[in-house]
Amino acid sequence: MAIIKEEERLRIGRRIAEMRKEQGLTQTQLAEQCGLQQAHIARIETGKYSVGIDTLSQIADALNAKVDLIINQ
Repeated sequence: MAIIKEEERLRIGRRIAEMRKEQGLTQTQLAEQCGLQQAHIARIETGKYSVGIDTLSQIADALNAKVDLIINQ
């Protein structure tokens, strides 16, 4: 079960990083748009932190995307 959760964190984090880079944003710029710290974005993107729905929603808004586009890719 823990392995599945880790894989999901990594998949979602990679998707966020991919979308961020496609938009030409740095982690710092994305963090500023979300009201988060850059280190927090880095931990999410590397799968070290399990992102909650509220934070995921903030990130999706900053990326002009829907949450399901992040989690279902």
